[in-house]
Amino acid sequence: MGPVGGICDPITVSTDALGKMRTLMAEEGLGDVYLRIWVGGGGCAGFQYGFCFEGTTEPGDRVIDKDGVRVVIDPLSLPYLMGVDIDYRDDLKGARFVVKNPNARSTCGCGNSFSA
Repeated sequence: MGPVGGICDPITVSTDALGKMRTLMAEEGLGDVYLRIWVGGGGCAGFQYGFCFEGTTEPGDRVIDKDGVRVVIDPLSLPYLMGVDIDYRDDLKGARFVVKNPNARSTCGCGNSFSA
């Protein structure tokens, strides 16, 4: 993590993940959008990650530019996402975004949910 505008950058996103995000935006014909990443209740470990594209932000959202991909995190999710690494993998387990979260006390087998 490095400083962005004097503020510590809360997440890292791999080159593969950024490439896939750009591909998805192009395939969907999405113009000027944000990639929202959030944490919500659910999943087999208590919390789960969510990703979606949105055209606007909400008050209090943290917007982070990642090589032209604008990532948005809401203030409630931010503490759970501090320090995460987001990657994209396409292997025998399938194509998926993978979140490595140093704040997680445990994760489920699929990696889509965690406990804090």
